[in-house]
Amino acid sequence: MAHMGERGGQAYGKRQNGSQQSPDGGMYSVEWSSDRLQEMMCPPLPGQVPVEPKVTWTRLTAQGAVEASPANKNSTDALPLDEVDGNVIHTVKRSVFSESQPSPLKEPLTLAAVSQDVLRNILDLNESVIQNEEFVRCVSGGKLFPGSVPLAHRYGGHQFGYWAGQLGDGRAHLLGEYTNRKGERWEVQLKGSGKTPYSRSGDGRAVIRSSVREFLCSEAMHFLGVPTSRALSLVVSEEPVWRDPFYNGSVIKERGAVVLRLAKSWFRIGSLEILTRTGELDVLRTLLDFVIKEHFKSIATNDPDKYVVFFSRVLNETAHLIAHWMSVGFAHGVCNTDNFSLLSITFDYGPFGFMESYDPNFVPNTSDDEGRYSIGAQANVGLFNLQKLLEALKPLLTSDQLSQSQQILREYPQIYHQRFHELFKAKLGFLGNEEKDSYVIAFLLKLMEDTGADFTMTFRQLSEVTLSRLQKGSFAPSLWALSDLSSHKHFRDWVQLYLQHLSRIMSDSDEERQHRMQGVNPRYVLRNWMAESAIRKAEKNDYSEVTLLQKTLMEPFMEQEEAERAGYASKPPSWAQQLRVSCSS
Repeated sequence: MAHMGERGGQAYGKRQNGSQQSPDGGMYSVEWSSDRLQEMMCPPLPGQVPVEPKVTWTRLTAQGAVEASPANKNSTDALPLDEVDGNVIHTVKRSVFSESQPSPLKEPLTLAAVSQDVLRNILDLNESVIQNEEFVRCVSGGKLFPGSVPLAHRYGGHQFGYWAGQLGDGRAHLLGEYTNRKGERWEVQLKGSGKTPYSRSGDGRAVIRSSVREFLCSEAMHFLGVPTSRALSLVVSEEPVWRDPFYNGSVIKERGAVVLRLAKSWFRIGSLEILTRTGELDVLRTLLDFVIKEHFKSIATNDPDKYVVFFSRVLNETAHLIAHWMSVGFAHGVCNTDNFSLLSITFDYGPFGFMESYDPNFVPNTSDDEGRYSIGAQANVGLFNLQKLLEALKPLLTSDQLSQSQQILREYPQIYHQRFHELFKAKLGFLGNEEKDSYVIAFLLKLMEDTGADFTMTFRQLSEVTLSRLQKGSFAPSLWALSDLSSHKHFRDWVQLYLQHLSRIMSDSDEERQHRMQGVNPRYVLRNWMAESAIRKAEKNDYSEVTLLQKTLMEPFMEQEEAERAGYASKPPSWAQQLRVSCSS
């Protein structure tokens, strides 16, 4: 998975039958330019000469290192592959990846949605490619990029607090890595593309319901400024997929779908845990060194304390990520260690939810009976997951390094709370660092909890209302969230305290405050009822609301006419309260 040059991409894996063979029968990688990627998804017209990819050969050693042939003068890293070929479900040993071929969805296929931002700004592709059938095949698993050897990743994880053993990519296939014109490297993966050695009892598929949610939320989080995986496309099939959405014995027929998603890396805490748990410490070291070299470039590879520094970085960024989730009212829903990124990005969107009425006990996942992953518990769950990360690293640490790491772990609450308060101070328009800022924030959240005020729109409407109107305390129907909040007997007390704090900001006009606050308080988030409305239409082959939501959520801080007509900033409809989402997907 090494860098292959500007605007190049790489597919990695062992040699397959029918593909080009290296002189020594070893590993290979295929390098392509953005022009070549464009061509693969949109074949040349008659008379045009296709461009062949440049092939460089590397060989995997038993320890997972790579020896490059003279054709590839830069040494390339690789990781151990499973010796068992095919999609046979089994317990994998001494491997990070398994080869696994996608299972194409049954045709006819429909390209239901595409992220133009990902298409243009990450993959350097022209919009014309989406008009071609080859594009749909490439992004749904029906056609592989030349030289691509799809892989499924082996990992384990703690699920709902308990070690779950081997998990892995049960329905995802890593196609390769693309380096775009900006020098950014992205791992390209299909989700819902069929069985792998890690599918357990699953069928390897994803349904429209879960795929629409993953596609929309990946992009929505990006435009909210939250670190996240991205989604290029959503392809829908007529292939029947049977699911029990609420695990109550009511099996229904749904339709299969595939999302092509991208991330800088899909490695997670569980990637390391499985290796420590099985005693594969040499593979653990190989993988950890690889992750540090490729994704934590500021850490010197010869630093004897590099694993301690790595742990510190992951801890800091994880604390910041969860604080960012809280600032937009996002509950992930399944904060298992196998869903927590080593790069501290949000991924694996399942039964997530954006909180509506402010409630620290909000649980979006109906499968979470005990509320372990409620929105208010996410920070503590982050600490639990980081403890498990440290346990995974422990065999590679000296006693002094372990002591240092444990001290770093103890600093997590302070790091989280500091970032939380920074974000919420910005949401209230505060500048500088006043001693009582935290009290103003806590006071407001208590009022919101007592009144059930809408989280997103309370902050948004505070950014839209004038201070004189706020002081009067009478609000037009359009300011419905503030109207709900104002029913609290201590609302006026909070307003006076808030105005006092704002008055200490020198040379700050009301217009400047509003502009500042509107830049961090979204008017639109992907509420579950909005996603559900789009899903119901999509299941009837109407993708218009998927398109409208995608467009709306690209500019969540800007008021938009179509979004207003659709009610995306209005009080949630009454039927939204009965909505349930689960881990079934």
